[in-house]
Amino acid sequence: MIQNDNNEVRKRVKCWLASEGITLTDLVNEYNQLHPEAPTTRQNLTNKLARQTLQYKELIELADVLGYDVELVKRK
Repeated sequence: MIQNDNNEVRKRVKCWLASEGITLTDLVNEYNQLHPEAPTTRQNLTNKLARQTLQYKELIELADVLGYDVELVKRK
């Protein structure tokens, strides 16, 4: 069954930030250092999370900045 939570990605990113003790601004700054070819802003990331337009690639890259892996796990 697919969980229909429109803010699931946003909530997970916020949890990652809280558990790492960093702000969204810090995340964006670190992301931009690793990806100077495609920098972003805090406002742009906030909008993508709110509008649910964050691409999977971007989620993977943000998770990587925080030291996380995103993986798909087959349900039992």
